[in-house]
Amino acid sequence: MTRFRRGDVIESPNIWRWPEVYERENSAQDATGALWDTVAALAPYDGADVVDVGCGDGYHLPRFAQRARSVVGVEPHAPLVARARRRLAATAGLPACRVEQGSATALPLPDDAADVVHARTAYFFGPGCEPGLAEASRVLRPGGVLVIVDLDATRHSYGAWMRASAPRYDPAAAERFFADQGFALRRVDTLWRFADRATLADVLRIEFTPAVAARAIDGTPGLTLSVAYRVHTRREPAGLLRP
Repeated sequence: MTRFRRGDVIESPNIWRWPEVYERENSAQDATGALWDTVAALAPYDGADVVDVGCGDGYHLPRFAQRARSVVGVEPHAPLVARARRRLAATAGLPACRVEQGSATALPLPDDAADVVHARTAYFFGPGCEPGLAEASRVLRPGGVLVIVDLDATRHSYGAWMRASAPRYDPAAAERFFADQGFALRRVDTLWRFADRATLADVLRIEFTPAVAARAIDGTPGLTLSVAYRVHTRREPAGLLRP
């Protein structure tokens, strides 16, 4: 969970350092589909032009591409950009889906290019992300939606482990920040379901400090975890005249 800034980019050690484990984590997440259903309801992407900010190795891009008109993944970390492009090349039927190297504060897209800007556990963690919010507004068309998905550290054992691993992170302050920035909030409960205990342990070890990970592994007797998310959405004013 620990992240730090490198220029205008926030490194995510979990996926930057252990992409193969993170792939298995992505496969385990949202086993109920509740999170995807919420995103689709709050930021409809059927026939839309979608930008996925901090797309990592592109795990979610094919899912968007099933229904969107076009999808652009933006990722700052070059090795993940290469992995995402290989994923798209290996997935048939995605002609309008591409990956660009760039950051949340410098999206490689023109003004008014997207109907939906999506960011999932990437960059937008609360105070300090104002430049990225402004950049998303630049790229969104009038009436477009910025949807930010993050883990809810206030709920369930998973949230307690997050707080223990990152004691300086204040989830209440993050929620106040997004409310002050004009975002609506929807809380979503879902499950992570793992294929086996080894995968569960590997995932928890890349998400938490060693001591907390050991506690989390011991505290999870089966193959599922209850996990909560926050989904923040803000719609660009319709009919907005840009200078």
